[in-house]
Amino acid sequence: MASNYDRLDAGQRASVDASVATYARVRPELKNVTRDVLVTLIAMFKDAEVDPLFITGRTKTIESFREKVSRLDPPSLAGGEPTLKFPDPFRTLNDMVGVRVITKLPAENAVVANLIKRQRQIFDCRGDREKAIGSIESGTYGYSSRHLILRTLQNDTVRAYQSVLNPELPANGSYFFECQIRTVFAHAWSEIEHDIRFKGQDPRAWSPQFDRQFTATAAMLEVVEKEFADLHDRYEKVRGFWDEAGEGAGPLTPDRIRDVWLTLLPHVDRKVDDDWGWAAELVGAHGLTETRQLMELLDSDRITEVRKALDHRYSPGPDRLLDDLLLWQYGPRHIELTAEPADAESHPRRDSLQRRLKQIERYRLT
Repeated sequence: MASNYDRLDAGQRASVDASVATYARVRPELKNVTRDVLVTLIAMFKDAEVDPLFITGRTKTIESFREKVSRLDPPSLAGGEPTLKFPDPFRTLNDMVGVRVITKLPAENAVVANLIKRQRQIFDCRGDREKAIGSIESGTYGYSSRHLILRTLQNDTVRAYQSVLNPELPANGSYFFECQIRTVFAHAWSEIEHDIRFKGQDPRAWSPQFDRQFTATAAMLEVVEKEFADLHDRYEKVRGFWDEAGEGAGPLTPDRIRDVWLTLLPHVDRKVDDDWGWAAELVGAHGLTETRQLMELLDSDRITEVRKALDHRYSPGPDRLLDDLLLWQYGPRHIELTAEPADAESHPRRDSLQRRLKQIERYRLT
């Protein structure tokens, strides 16, 4: 497969060769710049509100630099010759130094970007864009990656690099570099895509099926990210319900009971959307008034035991399952607090509760 460099004419090659020679000379100092900004970013997130999965950096290789600066722009006029896209790469290229902040969840990308942009005494953000955002707006699929163009401010390591690059010019410590922020899923996808799409050696090996597969995997990636984001949100919500100093102390109103139930047991829902007042009455009868008390009652092991003990003929809804959990927990006291009086003319609820309590007692004996 012909490289960009192979397509150049003699004059363009001479220009590229000169840039490559300069890059080879200054690259050791540029690697120090990469190391410096990488260490700075890692320290920045040490006690931050978000904890990236990892942060990595790289200095463009000489081979990659040669291919990049060998790119051509089409002729500006019909019949003209193509021109070098980067005739002055040391002024126009922002990706000779690149860092990546890899997150777990999509929502963390914005948090990371905002934290970096707030460090105005260290970096000046000169660009912020969402790569492939157009795919969202056009209804197609691609991976999401936040790209920041950052400029260092009065950086001594940059000054050392500038002194080697242009000894005759004053070194101001200002250098542009690229910072990519993306999830670990998008990172894996983009790395594989880059290896196949952009590093392939033989264009004859390409197949339209590859495009279809990349599109399909990008769609699956989006679904997986959304599922993990939903799982994380649900986890944080459940943790809050246990917080004795916060949500866990919240009163058990009908709406709160419904919220807790649908968070923990969304598969056990009511067919009729009511106000869950019935549930507030049941738990209130036992003095359960705080959210964390309901969380303790809705223990997953207890629910499993109740289901085994009563061997429900039909899958119980929230009303029946909550009633059975309270019966399991409080036994005869639940009957006395919530059923008809024993001397009532008709007491179908009391009879049902007593029958179910006997099943529970027999199960506990086995």
